[in-house]
Parts: sequence; structure tokens; C-alpha cells
Amino acid sequence: MSVRELGRSDVVDVLELLVASGDLLELRRDSGRSTRLLYLAPPSYIERVPGTYLLMGIRPFGAPLIEDELNIDYESHTRVLKLDPSSASSRLATLGLQDLPKDRWVASPASESPAGLIGRYRARLDAAGEAGQLDGLSILDPSTSVRYYRGRWRSPEPLDARDFIARRPQAYGADLWCLLRLQAGVAQRLIELPVDDPLASGRDEAWRYQAAADALRGVPQLFRIRRGATPDAIFDFFSPLPGFAERYMQLVGLSLGKTPGALFSYRVPNSATRDVAAFLTDMLWMAQEEETSGV
Repeated sequence: MSVRELGRSDVVDVLELLVASGDLLELRRDSGRSTRLLYLAPPSYIERVPGTYLLMGIRPFGAPLIEDELNIDYESHTRVLKLDPSSASSRLATLGLQDLPKDRWVASPASESPAGLIGRYRARLDAAGEAGQLDGLSILDPSTSVRYYRGRWRSPEPLDARDFIARRPQAYGADLWCLLRLQAGVAQRLIELPVDDPLASGRDEAWRYQAAADALRGVPQLFRIRRGATPDAIFDFFSPLPGFAERYMQLVGLSLGKTPGALFSYRVPNSATRDVAAFLTDMLWMAQEEETSGV
């Protein structure tokens, strides 16, 4: 059996999943120029519901997270452990895992309108210095379909004259996220992301900005709910979720990874679907597709 070689994009995808699930920390370091470094997150856990615990963190030198007879359930890129809730906290502490408060894990940015968010970033871009010569740019085209994320990316063209979410290459590491103003296809102004929260990932601010931009132009990003005979619903997504939203989904649902016809999906208990839909609508201005059967 042949084994497919991992490309750069494959490695980037895996790293982004590890950051989103709390196994790696991506932090900014300012030393002459702003750089972002990856660190191993400390071994920790979050109580999903009594008796079910979401594990995160990586021990150095390949040491197992839990040296015990306990069996970890692997749900896509996340790890879940089930224990007797009466003794779980003491047992996990003995194993060297820290209790991460749920409200800290799912902390969200302030709720605001799409116009308010876009206006804040536009003001920062107005005050930014000249972009200078930029090569190898890739921009997210707002006029393209919100149902095909990868197809929204392209190179700048001579007629481009607006603000874009963009990525630009650097000598080492993944491409940098930024907000870019083009005029006649030429870069005029640029700000590096993130700008609101130095502990956040640049892509998280970029994805929320784009969700606001799509909503503002009347074509919001979508989620689809599929229901069937099971006590769960499937939430299908066609665009990436910012980190705060993905952490929320990890707590309330089960990641199914990539599924047919969607970028990725989550299985969510039917009892939680209304809250999840409200969260996506309020925080990311998304719209719900008509529900279909077939879970």
C-alpha cells in the first residue's frame, strides 16, 4: 500500500487542528519583528458534562498524556475520557492534569454588528503605513461562494480595489494573516492579524472578519442541520470557524471531521441544537440552511 506524502498544506492543517483543540499554544513574541511561536500546552482537562472530560495538552519528549490503565476515546482530533464524576477531579489531578475552567475555554469576543466590526478594522487600516512591495500574496475574494472555502482564495488581479483578508509568505513558518487594501491590484495598506487579542491566532480574527464582511454584503456564511432517527443532529459547515467558536462546538458536540458536501461537521444532541444555532447566528452572523433528513 502506498503512503501519500504529507505536503506543506497538510502539516499546516494538522497544526491548526492541534492549536484549536488546545494541544498547542500559538503565542506572539516581539523581538524586533513580530513572530508567532508554537508551544506545548500543559496537560489539562475540561468537564464537558459530569463524567465526560475533554483532554488537551502534550507532554515533552513523546511521553503519554496519561500513564494509566485508563482508555482515551479519540474523537477526530480531540481526546475524551470518561470517569466516575465523584472521583474524577482527584484522579485527574493525581495524573498531573490541570482543571481548565469551562468559561475560560469558551471565552468569546464581545458581541457586535458586522458593520461595527468591519468599521473598527477599516479605521485601523486607514491609519496603517504604506504596505510596500509584497510578493506571493493570496487574497480571499469576497465575491465568491461562501459554500466553497478553498475556492475563495486567489492571487490579486489588476482590477482589485477594496479591502481583503490576505496571506503573505514568510521565510520560515506558515503564511502570515493580514488585512490588505488594494488599489488597481497594488497593495496600499496592510495590518497584521491579530489586532484585537495578542493571544489569539491571526486566522481566527481573519475568519471572523470575513464572516462579518459576508453578512454585511447580504450573503452570510452558512451552517446546515441534518436530522434523522437518532437523538442527535449533524451541523455541517462550509467555512472555517474561529477558535472560540470551534472550542464551543468541541464542548457541546462531537467532531466528525470532513464529511461529504461540507468542509467539516459536528454531531450535536438535539437538545442543544437551538442554543448552537443561536450562538452561530449571534457571534458569526451565520444563516441556517433548510433542515434536511438523512442523519
